[in-house]
Amino acid sequence: MSQNNFPKLHNATWPGIVGKGPDSEPVISFDEMLQFTSKAEVNGVKFDGVDVGLFDPHINLDGGDEEAKKLADKVSGLGLSIGSVVAPIWAGPILGSKEDRATYLDLLEKSCKFAKKLRELGVRPYGIVRIDTASSPEAWSKDPAGSQKIIVETLKEACKIAADNGERLAAEGEICWGGMHSWKTMLDTLESVDSPQLGFQADMAHTLLYTMGYNFPEHRILPEGYDWEDREVFKSALKTMTDALRPWTIDFHVAQNDATVFGSGSHDKTGRHCLANDPNGKLHIAEDAGYWLRDGSGELTKAFKHICWDGCMFPNAVMGKQETWNNILAALISVRDAHGWSE
Repeated sequence: MSQNNFPKLHNATWPGIVGKGPDSEPVISFDEMLQFTSKAEVNGVKFDGVDVGLFDPHINLDGGDEEAKKLADKVSGLGLSIGSVVAPIWAGPILGSKEDRATYLDLLEKSCKFAKKLRELGVRPYGIVRIDTASSPEAWSKDPAGSQKIIVETLKEACKIAADNGERLAAEGEICWGGMHSWKTMLDTLESVDSPQLGFQADMAHTLLYTMGYNFPEHRILPEGYDWEDREVFKSALKTMTDALRPWTIDFHVAQNDATVFGSGSHDKTGRHCLANDPNGKLHIAEDAGYWLRDGSGELTKAFKHICWDGCMFPNAVMGKQETWNNILAALISVRDAHGWSE
């Protein structure tokens, strides 16, 4: 067994909320997500921590320092750390009104202050604050140049807020967010903001769809009618994309995808997260993670101290099985065995 102890292995808690709700399945509580995480074990290896969505009903962001202390005690009491947190900025779409953008920045500031408090409490030794544009590709496409200008100006303000709180922001590379919905628009956003406070959050399931040009066919890398049995063509596409976005990558989700989109509850269709051992999965998880974790020369980037599994919109029946989380942990271990290091 590998002696690597970095990157640390985290589970995400927000899949208990994302895609759930009145028009889908019931929310899975934060405590249940913690229990699934803390009980998972593979050959003596356990999860090191959790990444947390700072939104109801799991977390009361308006609870301030008291809520942060309660969260820190609960997580550390199970021997876990907290890594990256997700800012709940969707009430303020960047491509909405001026008032919407003010709401976006207000929610971001609350999130950064909450994240900073978790660091001060000692439960959060690494990680970022994750964001998106809270706006659709359709809204962006009505005026691409104008939309991009608004996004860049707003994110520059967001970066100032992050800097004031000692935090870094990671823009989620997901096809359902305007200005982030293709690998080239994402790269343009990052380069235009050009701030040390802003980086890229790569999710293997979502970035797979970048290569396919979902929501932006002109930016597809894989050829039309691509045969998924031809790994060399896919690896070439993956290299093109990761060479462009890897230098910006400061947060990373291990995931599986079957090259389809899916949405449930109130969540728009985006890259379908599949189980780590799904026979229809197109990714060779441990091998393909290396395109993000190693540079063009094959050297480890060590650009982040932890990696996280994201399995949004799995059915509750699947999430309720401890076997699910053991298999997920095994996938993360395989990535660390192949691309980790020891400190």
